[in-house]
Amino acid sequence: MSDNLSSAAIQQLSPADTALARELLGVFAAAFEDETTYDPKASSAGYLSKLLDRDHFIALVALVDGRVVGGLAAYEMEKLEQERSELYIYDLAVLEGYRRRHIATQLIDSLREIGVKRGASTVFVQADHGDDPAIALYTGLGTREDVLHFDIAPD
Repeated sequence: MSDNLSSAAIQQLSPADTALARELLGVFAAAFEDETTYDPKASSAGYLSKLLDRDHFIALVALVDGRVVGGLAAYEMEKLEQERSELYIYDLAVLEGYRRRHIATQLIDSLREIGVKRGASTVFVQADHGDDPAIALYTGLGTREDVLHFDIAPD
């Protein structure tokens, strides 16, 4: 890593970018300390390409010297109650050595630009209690809502 604190290049992934998607999975695995869920080899290139081609899925990567050092996965959700959509950041991570360089903010700002182009009404994200760096980042960018999250098995 260079000492240069300049911004990263942000790129939205296309169906041809399966290698970058795998690098992004590696970033998530390292940042979340979860090699099982984010195993870069778990999904085929065909699956990744198909996912990256879907209109409702958005993957952004932050590149420094051609290396993926951060990124996000987001979903556009169309709403029933009004003719609008919302963008949900499902995963967002930056490698430890590249944190505090505003890369996460660049990624979110890029997603916000995509949201404007798509007519989205908001971008939202969840943070876990105790994840103070994420909470500080999101507090600086938006309004906090305290909600409960439930995982319901699809049986």
